[in-house]
Amino acid sequence: MHSISPSADQATAMRRYYRFHAAIYDATRWTFLFGRNRILHVLPTQKELTIAEVGCGTGRNLRRLARLHPDWNLVGIDISPEMLDRAGKRLASFSRRLRLFEKPYGTGHFHLPEPADIVLFSYALTMFNPGWEAAIEQARKDLTLGGLIAVVDFYDTPFSWFRRWMGYNHVRMDRHLLPKLEACFATKTRLVRRGWGGLWRYFIFIGENPLSHG
Repeated sequence: MHSISPSADQATAMRRYYRFHAAIYDATRWTFLFGRNRILHVLPTQKELTIAEVGCGTGRNLRRLARLHPDWNLVGIDISPEMLDRAGKRLASFSRRLRLFEKPYGTGHFHLPEPADIVLFSYALTMFNPGWEAAIEQARKDLTLGGLIAVVDFYDTPFSWFRRWMGYNHVRMDRHLLPKLEACFATKTRLVRRGWGGLWRYFIFIGENPLSHG
C-alpha cells in the first residue's frame, strides 16, 4: 500500500506516513495484502521485457520478478525516500538491470523515460486520492502497444466502520478502480476474491493497452 499521487499535500502526507511504516512494512503487510504473489505468476513469461512498478515500496515484488525473469529490465517508482532506500538495498544484486525513481506518478508529472511492456500497481492505486485516474492514464501512455497493466488492490467492504478505518490509513475502498481500468484497457484477467472471511474483497486485473506509445 505504497502511494504516489499528483497532489502535493498528499505527497507530503504519504512521505510522513511511510517515514515510520517503511521500517515495519515487510513485517506487517503480508498479513493482509493478498494476491501479490498470484499476480506476479500470471504475468507473461516472454524474455527481455521491461516492467515498471508504480509504488514499488521496499522492492518486494521487484525482487521476486528479478528472480523469476533473469532477463527482464526492472523499473521502480515511489514517492517515499525511506521505502526506496530499502528497495535499493534489497535489489542491489540486480542493479545492472534496475532503475529506481523517487517521483510522483500521473499525467503532468513523471513518466517513464522509455515505454514499458508491463506497468504494475500492487496495493497502490487505492491510496492515490486524488490521483488514481491520472496514474491509470499515465500508465496507458507509458505502455507499449499491446502492453499490459497489472493491478492487485482492495475492492470493497460491506462494513462502513472498516471503510472508515481504512480511510484513516489513506485507503479508498468503494469499487472505483475496476470500471476505469475496464474502460481504458482490454480485459485479460479479472478476479475478485474475499479477504479475511469477507471483511473486505480484493481484486486482480490485467488489461491490454490498445494505444500506441505517444
